[in-house]
Amino acid sequence: MSQQLDAHSALIYTMVLASAADSEMTSPEVGVMSEIIKLLPVFKGYDLSKLSSTAAACAELLADENGLDEALDRIDRGLPEKLRETAYALAVDVVAADGTASQEELRLLEMLRHKIGVGRLEAAAIERGAGARYRKL
Repeated sequence: MSQQLDAHSALIYTMVLASAADSEMTSPEVGVMSEIIKLLPVFKGYDLSKLSSTAAACAELLADENGLDEALDRIDRGLPEKLRETAYALAVDVVAADGTASQEELRLLEMLRHKIGVGRLEAAAIERGAGARYRKL
């Protein structure tokens, strides 16, 4: 049995997964992750000293043969019901941060949505909102 993530770690795993989906963690993606952790109420009280080790643990897990499936399982088990749409929104924000969404990133979002039980309509609304927030002139 794999380790149980707390809610903060599950949210961070979600963002790392979204960023690493296309095998390239871009500067804008990392920047968005940092801003999210600093600004969003869901991370109030989060110990920032844990961020590097949590992100590294996720990256290490992803290097394993079944790492993606295991990471998704850990996220699913660690997220309380009320944070599932939040997790999906964070993943979408990370994907949207660099202005493009690769096929790998879109596939990861689909897998995440199914795994954590975010409905199609809710996901579409979240994606539309992120598109509006990250649009450039």
